[in-house]
Amino acid sequence: MRQLSFAMLAASLLLATGTASAAADTSIPASAVKTAEQLRDKAITDDTGYRIVASLTTEIGPRLAGSAADARARAWAVAKFKALGYDKVYTEAVTYPLWVRRSEHGAIVSPFAQPLVLTALGYSAGTPKGGLTAQVVKFDSLAALKAADAASIKGRIVYIGFRMQRAKDGHDYGAGSAIRTAGPVIAAAKGAAGYLLRSVGTDANERIAHTGVTGFRDPAKAIPAAALSNPDADQLERVLAYGKPVTVKLDLDCGIQGQYTGANVIGEITGGKYPDQVVAIGGHLDSWDPGTGAIDDGAGVAIAMAAGKLIHDLPNRPDRTIRVIAFANEEMGLWGGRAYAAKHASEVARFQLGTESDFGAGPVWRMSASVKPQARNAINQIAQVLAPIGVAYDATRPGGGGSDLSQMHGKGMAALTLTQDGTNYFDWHHTANDTLDKIEPKELAQNVAVYATFSYLAAQADGDFGSAPNAFSGDGAGD
Repeated sequence: MRQLSFAMLAASLLLATGTASAAADTSIPASAVKTAEQLRDKAITDDTGYRIVASLTTEIGPRLAGSAADARARAWAVAKFKALGYDKVYTEAVTYPLWVRRSEHGAIVSPFAQPLVLTALGYSAGTPKGGLTAQVVKFDSLAALKAADAASIKGRIVYIGFRMQRAKDGHDYGAGSAIRTAGPVIAAAKGAAGYLLRSVGTDANERIAHTGVTGFRDPAKAIPAAALSNPDADQLERVLAYGKPVTVKLDLDCGIQGQYTGANVIGEITGGKYPDQVVAIGGHLDSWDPGTGAIDDGAGVAIAMAAGKLIHDLPNRPDRTIRVIAFANEEMGLWGGRAYAAKHASEVARFQLGTESDFGAGPVWRMSASVKPQARNAINQIAQVLAPIGVAYDATRPGGGGSDLSQMHGKGMAALTLTQDGTNYFDWHHTANDTLDKIEPKELAQNVAVYATFSYLAAQADGDFGSAPNAFSGDGAGD
């Protein structure tokens, strides 16, 4: 009798545990799915996103962090959020080193004198008055530079010619950006006078250089660093192949001038049921200065702003708050994202789900997620609503949250990665060719549809996606 009672008790506990587990699973109500399908279908033909990015790139143009245009962009973002009907609009200060670019020139001096098309890299030091002239030493890879004897580098201009290959997911950018960020720091530590690299880009015949940030943070340790256009890198390599000493002159007027305080600009559509819980989306407001920052990242700001606007226009408020963040100074090292994460780390459990758009305006084709196991069915529900507009769910990959929101993901925010088609993105990335004509309005609208749909569904979910301090520290997610 006692054994039977124990067995019955064990069975009852197992049943109760199973019921509790099932109850803990996050799900999305059928009514919310139906509304999301209608929202998706409206967004796919809506031009709000395109009108926003056209406004930003036309009325403000290039937005180098800390420039006068950067301040105008913040004012523009505040006004745009208000015009779109956001309930709450505010800014949060972000302080960072102020790097300025005034002019840049380069040339091969010998053995065959001719000009070079190049651009200074972020946090590069300027050259001495009258320029810097030195012999070039070429390395085939970052690993070769790391292994090199400092004596072969001291007083010379280091050059690395890594050629980025085109890919839908842009995976070669990781290797190229490491050469751009870490390479100058390594070269400087070994006594190099300057640093050159082949532009991190996939264009082959455009004589336009791709800028980007270096790993320098201490101006005292920085050296002049620049990127050559792909045709000019080809030319330099042909000259080096003659086997004669090659001398290059760099004349860069740039450098860090103290600090600057900008701001993240934030707009909210307040949730009707859980206003303190947020779905976070966004893009970065700053851009590099050669182009107008259309694909990087005016498109991302426009996608997120338009998604929030379309949710705002629904007959009923979302259950949770939709928070759109236009981040400050992503280009020089995620300053806005880092400041945001530092300020809001203690609130991470209130973040339902988040991700940022920062890969141009090509259509979203893949979704991945870092969420608690009990929320996977809800992610499947989101995936089913997104599938008709070309988004495939890859359950084997983590979600990283995008560039700036990767910092909140690192604190424990549940996150998606929404991968856009980047086949052509690196033809224009960080160049003078980053202009509005590179955006296809219908493709941008698909992005808005994806962001509006997932944000609404996350806001309406019964249950959460697992955000908690350090919740995803072991998933290896990146942006």
